[in-house]
Amino acid sequence: MDLATAIPAFVALFVIIDPIGMAPLFVAMTQGMSARARRGIAIRACLVALALLTLFGVAGEAVLNFLGISMPAFRMAGGILLFLTALDMLFERRTPRRQGQAEAAHAEDPSVFPLAIPLIAGPGSITTMILLAGQPGTDALHVAMIHGVMALVLLCVFALFLLASPLERLLGPVGINVVTRILGMLLAALSVQFVIDGLRDLQVI
Repeated sequence: MDLATAIPAFVALFVIIDPIGMAPLFVAMTQGMSARARRGIAIRACLVALALLTLFGVAGEAVLNFLGISMPAFRMAGGILLFLTALDMLFERRTPRRQGQAEAAHAEDPSVFPLAIPLIAGPGSITTMILLAGQPGTDALHVAMIHGVMALVLLCVFALFLLASPLERLLGPVGINVVTRILGMLLAALSVQFVIDGLRDLQVI
């Protein structure tokens, strides 16, 4: 898999997981904790998300085949789902929902819920992994490289979790809002491309 494939895969996963948008939530959920405790929570959250996304990246297509769902149909449905997520980002509906999920977690350790599930490994990122790993003509090397890209995105998530406080001060509410809108535009374009690819696989276009 060359850079022409790896870069769009990285952008798709980075946009849908949105590490920059999650950084302020990580600060809020770990408020008052020591740096060591925050680091432990960040590690556990990223490892759980890695395991879950790997599972769906490897076995997602087999599950779809078992259910009788074709990849073109799932690709189009996934594109529509990601487009709705992009609309939430563009119209600033995603952050309040994530904040509600964060406030609903009363456990002292938020690493598994809500950080790993559903904030990192949520419906959007799981769908994206299945779509990227299940593209037509893929082989084992392609799937392995997709998982490598996913691991790189999770490494970015981990780094931004550790840098959450200074990043939030640097960007401020306006900066985070601008970045979220830009990422939303990119995600909208990528989601439309998924739908086009699904229609092309069905030989509709």
